[in-house]
Amino acid sequence: MLRQVGTARTGQISLAETQPEGSYRSAQPAKSKLLSLWRAIMKKPQAAVRSRLRKQASRQEGREKRVLSSSQVKPSTAAAGLAKRQEEAAWQASVSSYHLFRDTAEVMAFRENLLNWYDRAKRDLPWRRLAEGEVDLDRRAYAVWVSEVMLQQTQVATVIDYYTRWMQKWPTLQDLAGASLEEVNQLWAGLGYYSRGQRLQQGARKVVEELGGHVPHTAETLQRLLPGVGRYTAGAIASIAFGQATGVVDGNVIRVLCRVRAIGADSSSTLVSQHLWGLAQQLVDPARPGDFNQAAMELGALVCTPQHPRCSQCPVRSLCRAHQKVERGKLLASQSLPGSPDVEECASSTEQCQLCAHPTEPWDQTLGVTNFPRKASRRPPREERSAICVLEQPRAPGGPQILLVQRPSSGLLAGLWEFPSVTAETSGRCQREALLQELQSWAGPLPASHLQHLGQVVHTFSHIKLTYQVYGLALEGQAPVTIVPPGARWLTREEFDTAAVSTAMKKVFRVYEGQQPGICKGSKRSQVSTPSSRKKPSPGQQLLDSFFRPLIPMDSSNLNSMAQ
Repeated sequence: MLRQVGTARTGQISLAETQPEGSYRSAQPAKSKLLSLWRAIMKKPQAAVRSRLRKQASRQEGREKRVLSSSQVKPSTAAAGLAKRQEEAAWQASVSSYHLFRDTAEVMAFRENLLNWYDRAKRDLPWRRLAEGEVDLDRRAYAVWVSEVMLQQTQVATVIDYYTRWMQKWPTLQDLAGASLEEVNQLWAGLGYYSRGQRLQQGARKVVEELGGHVPHTAETLQRLLPGVGRYTAGAIASIAFGQATGVVDGNVIRVLCRVRAIGADSSSTLVSQHLWGLAQQLVDPARPGDFNQAAMELGALVCTPQHPRCSQCPVRSLCRAHQKVERGKLLASQSLPGSPDVEECASSTEQCQLCAHPTEPWDQTLGVTNFPRKASRRPPREERSAICVLEQPRAPGGPQILLVQRPSSGLLAGLWEFPSVTAETSGRCQREALLQELQSWAGPLPASHLQHLGQVVHTFSHIKLTYQVYGLALEGQAPVTIVPPGARWLTREEFDTAAVSTAMKKVFRVYEGQQPGICKGSKRSQVSTPSSRKKPSPGQQLLDSFFRPLIPMDSSNLNSMAQ
């Protein structure tokens, strides 16, 4: 009896490797002759073949275990691919051709025009230089991965400096995997959406510790195996770093595709999202998938912008339904041509096309192509209040120090450092008492009379509008506090500048330092005000104030003493 253990290829001939199991005396002569021939051919490479087969089996077993652990019921790749193709075919059959690319010539023209423009107009960005010049696939994937995570919800101009410092500090996955969470938070501070940096490090550690230091090569495995890697990020890494022909859809691509194919329905809906991913996959250039995806995003960032698109510079305007609709409106308005110009419109067989704008949202000629895309109105962020205090030891050894405490390891701003605070459900005396009690839990007995209200900071996170009532307390005339519980520490002002703190905390500290009236103009998402912020008095009121105001010399030293 023979047991088959593997398959090897020699030229164009495929033979099954066999080995004896039990007695072989009863085998037929033909089989014995075949076995002798096979052993003679494979005498030298036999050990290598078996070793390779064992490694392949081990890798396959590992992959199967990961798949099983990620889902109890997982269809086979072939079945999943067939189901996906059937779903796409059914979806396209139900959509008006007006919202599709109907023939290969149209797709090829879109690719060629877009890539030619990209080759001329693309920006010189550090992550592009790294990816283009890196021959090691894992390092190239890492360079792309970091940039894509940083660019989520963040402008390119902001990311450039953070990306450069990050790659200088941790040039490889192994370097990042060995870093502490404190270091990651410290470098990420000010970039926002802080969980992104933490998940990036978690992904690096998984690659190093569980995947042999090799980044998965396909969008499907990237999304399945790496924490924090969603469909878009997986597609970007797979196409740019590994050349997989997979499309991507981000905010810029959504805008481009909605205008090119006149998709007026809510772009965040499941149906529209599904259609946009299908278009992206249809359009991606198999010869240059990474460049194509970057070109589509670049087009949305530089030309097909949200408010002021530069249609005259667009390389695909001849294929743009929205542009055609604008031009038709101009012709009708000028009445330069008799009748209606020959411009295609959606002719859905259904009463209401699911990809067109709702009849209650008609086309606005004054908006032009910015009629697309349409988005559902966002829910306003929920409002929360907090009382927060900057506790300082002005006469501490080594210079003035301020107290910071660490936030929990999960939730909003996880693991970052902040000034002691309490939820401010009440105001006035109760708020002060609650805050003072919180301060004393970290620093011991404190003089309640020195706690002063300085102003407020309003900071909007992605889903929370948080108002900080800012207090200050300087420990004058008492021995410095040197021992604090775990989760707290005293920092100098210089150390605070480089600590892992959020932008909101820097705004709070600015109120404490300056105590100047007005609104901070450094950020549209943060507002700083103080009790002295008020409307400028009228000339008559200024005259009365100056008459009753005592004549006190106001030199710089007096101003400084009044501010303290």
